[in-house]
Amino acid sequence: MRIVITGANGAIGREVLRLALSQSIEVVAAVRSKRAAGELPPLAGTRGRAARIDYASSQTLVEAFEGAQSLIHLPGVLVERAGSSYERSNVETTRVALEAARSCGLKKIVLVSAVGADPDSSNRYFRSKGEAENSVRSSGLSYTILRAPLVLGPGTEGTRALVRNTSRRSAWLLGGGRHLQQPLDVKDLALACLRSATQTELARSRTLDLAGPERLSDRELNERAAQLLERSVRIRSLPVTPVRWLLAARTRLLGPGLSPDAIEVLVTDTRVDAEAAAKELGISLTPLEQTLQRSLQPAEAT
Repeated sequence: MRIVITGANGAIGREVLRLALSQSIEVVAAVRSKRAAGELPPLAGTRGRAARIDYASSQTLVEAFEGAQSLIHLPGVLVERAGSSYERSNVETTRVALEAARSCGLKKIVLVSAVGADPDSSNRYFRSKGEAENSVRSSGLSYTILRAPLVLGPGTEGTRALVRNTSRRSAWLLGGGRHLQQPLDVKDLALACLRSATQTELARSRTLDLAGPERLSDRELNERAAQLLERSVRIRSLPVTPVRWLLAARTRLLGPGLSPDAIEVLVTDTRVDAEAAAKELGISLTPLEQTLQRSLQPAEAT
C-alpha cells in the first residue's frame, strides 16, 4: 500500500506521515518547496519519501502519485496571503490533484475539509471549502470527505493561539470567547485520514463531520489551558463588529491578510454529533483533557 499526502509539512500532514510510517505503509510526502520538505519528519531509512510538486504543473503531481493507491489531500489556508487565495488554495489545488489522481488510477481520495463548508455560503472560506468538496464528489473517484473544526495538537494553529493567549496576563478573545468549539485532536484526525485512505470501502462516498468529544466556549477552552499551565489569565472581550469593519478596510487598502471572512469562521459555533463519525470510522476520540496536556507541553517533550 502506497499513499500520497499533499500538504505533508503541515501539522496534520506530519501527524498522518508519522502514523503511516509507524504502520509500515509506504508514503509519498508531497510538498511545494525545499523549505517545506525540511519541515517533514526524518524519512531516511523509512518507507517514506518527499516529492516536490507544483500545482501549476500537473506533471509534477502525476509523477508523485504514480503507483499510489490513495491520496490524502490537505488543502487550504484560513488567512489569505499574496498568491494564496481561498479559491487557489482550496478549489484549484483540489481540482489539479483530482486530475492527477484520475490520470494515475488512484482508488480513493480523502479530502480534509472544514465544518461549515457550503458552496452556497456568503463566506468565501466556507464557500471555497464547499466547492472543493463538490469537485471531489463529481470526480468519479471513490472518496471520503472529513470536515474538521478547530484542531489541537503540537504545531497546529489552534494550539499556537492557546499558547499565545495563556502567555499573557490578559487574553483578548473575539466576542469574549462566547462561541462554541469542539476541539479535535490532530492524532484522531490523522487516524481517520489514514483509515479512510487504506480501507477503500470505509466511509466510501461519505462526508463526515468529525469533531472532538467535548463542546465548550472558547473562553472556557482558554481558561482550561491556563489552568493546566498554572497561569492566571484575565479574559477580555474584543468586539466582533468593529474588528470586521477594521479588517474590511485593511483588506481594501493592503490586500490579503486577516479578513472579515476569517473572523466569521473563527466565531462560528461548532455543534457536531462527534460520536456518529467516530463510530463509522472505527476510532475512539481523545478526551479534551489529554489533548490539551499533549498540546501545551514543551515541544521537546512531544
